[in-house]
Amino acid sequence: MTTDYDAPRNQDQDKGAAPLEEFTQQGAQRQTNQIDEDETVVTEGLELPGADLSGEELTVRVLPQQNDEFTCMECFLVHHISQVATAEGEAKVCADCEA
Repeated sequence: MTTDYDAPRNQDQDKGAAPLEEFTQQGAQRQTNQIDEDETVVTEGLELPGADLSGEELTVRVLPQQNDEFTCMECFLVHHISQVATAEGEAKVCADCEA
């Protein structure tokens, strides 16, 4: 079905449409129903660059390199042995650095 957009509107069609004020009131009600979070709670875990972290203590358990792992000589990351692309003696390169 085609619609002629240049034709004058029928007043009966406009009766079913809600006025703009109803939409703005509904939008305001939706915004007031949302939970407001305290700014200090949201930014509690956020650290700014250059922040003084001298009083912080790390609690990370570091494991030594396992038998099935190697250190890439390009990126110096520890990878699983299945990621070896080239191995020349002790110098191993991962598949990511080889590509």
